[in-house]
Amino acid sequence: MDLSLGIIDWSIIALYFLVVFGVAAWATIKERSGEETSADYFLAGRNVGWFVVGASLFASNIGSEHLIGLAGTGASSGVAVGQFEVLASLILLLLGWVFVPFYIKSGVFTMPEFLEKRYSSGARWYLATISIVGYVLTKISVTIFAGGVVFDAIGVPFWTGAFIVVGVTGLYTILGGLRAVLYTDLMQVFVLIGGSVMVTLIGISQLGGWTELQQIAGESFFDMWLPMTHPDFPWTGILFGAPILGIWYWCTDQFIVQRTLSAKNEDHARRGSMFAGYLKLLPVFIFVLPGIVAYALQQQGLLTLEQPDQALPVLVGTLLPVGLRGIVVAGLLAALMSSLSSVFNSCSTLVTWDVYRELKPDATERQLVWVGRLATVGLTVLGLAWIPLMDNISGQLYTYLQSVQGYIAPPIAAVFLLGVFWQRVNAKGALASLGTGFVLGATRLILELINGAQKTGLPDGSVWAYVAEINFLHLAFFLFLICVAVLVIVSLLTEPPAREKVAGLTYATADEPVAGQETVDANLAAAMEGTDEDTSDWRRVDLGLTLFLLALVGMMWWYFS
Repeated sequence: MDLSLGIIDWSIIALYFLVVFGVAAWATIKERSGEETSADYFLAGRNVGWFVVGASLFASNIGSEHLIGLAGTGASSGVAVGQFEVLASLILLLLGWVFVPFYIKSGVFTMPEFLEKRYSSGARWYLATISIVGYVLTKISVTIFAGGVVFDAIGVPFWTGAFIVVGVTGLYTILGGLRAVLYTDLMQVFVLIGGSVMVTLIGISQLGGWTELQQIAGESFFDMWLPMTHPDFPWTGILFGAPILGIWYWCTDQFIVQRTLSAKNEDHARRGSMFAGYLKLLPVFIFVLPGIVAYALQQQGLLTLEQPDQALPVLVGTLLPVGLRGIVVAGLLAALMSSLSSVFNSCSTLVTWDVYRELKPDATERQLVWVGRLATVGLTVLGLAWIPLMDNISGQLYTYLQSVQGYIAPPIAAVFLLGVFWQRVNAKGALASLGTGFVLGATRLILELINGAQKTGLPDGSVWAYVAEINFLHLAFFLFLICVAVLVIVSLLTEPPAREKVAGLTYATADEPVAGQETVDANLAAAMEGTDEDTSDWRRVDLGLTLFLLALVGMMWWYFS
């Protein structure tokens, strides 16, 4: 990746950083009065509107490596990778309509805390530990690494770029908490989408239009439904396995769900989720499509791709003049900074709320806020410390470390889904399911590592080789079925959960008050009641918007088939 920038480009990038600091500073002092509470710092006071919630959900999800990866996969196999983006739109509806009501009503700060309310402290510790370790080893380090790569491409040394990204993002996250993260995300969404739209339109224009692009790339590049034997995106895996990973990521991961917990009330949280669902239809056109454009331009001999992941940077360097490149680089920085600030804040929330507060339950509000700030500092240091180790780890192994998130997703999705739909499942069943899923996922990871080794690979045709090579989407579906079976069987063989573990936390008991909610603060009370707007009017509008989004998804599936 090599992007030559002019003085105008650098001016745009400098302006971008100034605007980010300005927005973060404004958000930090916005509506702050008196001593800052933990709800102010970790959940932005629980009074954020739906537009900001939805924009932050989208921005937090899109990182620089996400942009480059989608374009690279688009250049190598077409729009099929866009299935994950389209499915995300549907799963965000699930978040808004199915999970949000229970999350808001329970008054929790974190997803592990919700598991404790529904199951036990053991389930809480499992999810908190898995999440924190996963964030440090994957999300934080890979985003910092991506930031260094982006700066290296524009002539700034890698480590200097990495420290700039960490310094800027960490500073406003530490000082402003979730409110600063949310409002900088809102600004960054416009930069991110604007730069990507510009690249897409200029690329299609260079080829002579949409029809020319289709003819050059070929029909196979515009088919989302690939054969069951496809190694990466089989239609069976997309239909059955991908939703399992999506439910875990979009409906149960603190990194994402924390945005909905900051909403004014259930209506704003639901509509914010729906707004993000609409935004998630865009990546097919503004992130994946540029990769196909790069492939088509290569077919015409107008550019050269040494590897698919070079699609976006080569496209920018080839098509965009000096001046416009600065906007795209600002978009890349917006993507990585929004993701990094989100994971900093979410991980520090877990450390503070699910570790420190559990060990010191009498901690004051001031102590909780400062622990959150110190946790963010510690996380930035750990993320930076992990980067040199990445140079000593093969790229293949690092990919495996990333993929382990996919292996832990099925049990977590199972305990959350069944937990709200069926009150009979209990803590013993949840722990058995989580443990089973972890062991099976770790087994797959070990077999995958062994099978990938050049000298000690697994014997061809063996059952172990089959387990190591099965498509990860198919594996996710099978693991989910196993974890559901374990959860159900163990729960039925043991005593039913106590009433306080299900009251108000399942659909069968939705009208009952949640245990421990006798006294709540004013913001939480407003969020739980949703008294600011006419809820019936909101729900009628939201139902119409939901049906329209479903229609758009159906049209995309029909067109790209």
